[in-house]
Amino acid sequence: MNYFRQSILLLFVFSVSTTFAQNGGYDKLGMQAWMKGDYKGAVNQLEKADAKNPNNASVLKMLGYSYFQCGDFENSIKTYSNLITLKPSDYSAYYYRGKARQNIANDPKESLNNLRENFYLAAIKDFTKAIEINGEEDPQLLQNRALAYKDYAIYKSYKIKTKAEKTACISIFNNSVADFQKVLLLQPQRKDILSLIDYVKAQISSLK
Repeated sequence: MNYFRQSILLLFVFSVSTTFAQNGGYDKLGMQAWMKGDYKGAVNQLEKADAKNPNNASVLKMLGYSYFQCGDFENSIKTYSNLITLKPSDYSAYYYRGKARQNIANDPKESLNNLRENFYLAAIKDFTKAIEINGEEDPQLLQNRALAYKDYAIYKSYKIKTKAEKTACISIFNNSVADFQKVLLLQPQRKDILSLIDYVKAQISSLK
């Protein structure tokens, strides 16, 4: 998490000299609030900065993260989508958009309940894109995709009615195991990952 925060800050500082005049200092105030962990305050200032200059990648990156930390996942998704339009190679934008989508899928509002599967699939797609851009050497990306596969498979398991659906569900669980095993190759001492693998394998066994 700290790495992503640092990358956001570095990007902001790099472009800050050209944006302060345009945004009336809202971006500076937003950055100050963000650095203090005052994400609600950051949202308040960064929304104003975004309104004045909607194509500022630095502002969008910090605003998307601030929305995420405030639990406003829908606005986080929207903001990171705007950032991706401007900077399609920013893997951290896909990462956080994926996490926001997964959070909605796991605990949706009533109005979004019928879209849970879409959010799971979109989250997995985002994590996959982040891995495609950044490579498979980042255990955080692999772990989050593994968790998304796990959560999606659990969701699907409650809806199984046919043999084909059971087979498809097991395949999703296996994708989760495969990603967790990749994490272990990078971090062999991760007991939490071993426990997650055991849990997913138990879910697979229960379906056979």
